[in-house]
Amino acid sequence: MTPTIENFTYSKVTVAAGVHLNVAVAGSGSPVVLLHGFPQTHLMWRHVAAALAEDHTVICPDLRGYGDSGKPAETGPDVYSKRTMGRDVVALAAALGHEKFALAGHDRGALVGFRTAMDHPDAVTHFASLDVLPTLDMWNVLHGQSAAVGFHLYLMAQPPDLAEEMISNSADTFFSYFLDAWTKDSGAIPADVRSAYLHASANAVPSIVADYRASAGIDVVHDQADLDFGNTLRMPVTVIQQDWGSALGFDAAALWKAWAPDLEHFSTQAGHFMAEETPADIAQAIRDLLLR
Repeated sequence: MTPTIENFTYSKVTVAAGVHLNVAVAGSGSPVVLLHGFPQTHLMWRHVAAALAEDHTVICPDLRGYGDSGKPAETGPDVYSKRTMGRDVVALAAALGHEKFALAGHDRGALVGFRTAMDHPDAVTHFASLDVLPTLDMWNVLHGQSAAVGFHLYLMAQPPDLAEEMISNSADTFFSYFLDAWTKDSGAIPADVRSAYLHASANAVPSIVADYRASAGIDVVHDQADLDFGNTLRMPVTVIQQDWGSALGFDAAALWKAWAPDLEHFSTQAGHFMAEETPADIAQAIRDLLLR
């Protein structure tokens, strides 16, 4: 049986023509939407969500293309753009009765969150990003041998079919690599949750690749357009990430400050899956953000 977040109610909500999101909801009070990363599902928020649900309405969806959410076939570059996925988030919140909401995202979910906050500043009241740079900056900081850390970005950026076939033929090995390499505390992802991540990812290879492929194309176009127009995030922003800058030679806080004038930037000693390794710290950071 697939694990769930205890005391959360599950449903499937239609957010676009032929596309539904699987979502877990609990609590009452001002709404907070939590978006998961790769190679995970909404379950990555299980500890943080339970804590925040004590005094907030907490909404945890599987992203388009992931988990038990809809996986439309890729018929164009915009199907899995972060702009499209952001529209899913706004539609989901509205369907649940919330025209405004705070938003926190990890990894891929943070990229969706960034685009949602850029495109829908009247809906997103606060934004927290865990362990990514905006898409445009992400590509700009990868150089030479250090870029090997992002080998999967280049693999899934290739035209359709190659990455899909390669990953599908070794799905557990491929997705397990990231769960192992990016975790400092292996006990933070118990066996049943790990199994759920691997099963969900193996069943979503084409859509996961399409999500990443969009980040090598149309997502960069959208970020560049905002940069050219001087658009920035208009809400309070908190960023928490590992100190990738010292390893790869960039100033993460400065890069984020260009996008987020009202920024608090923190480094963590936890691994990439910080919401599972140090959930109390992440929940507190989100609570502090909501007070700004």
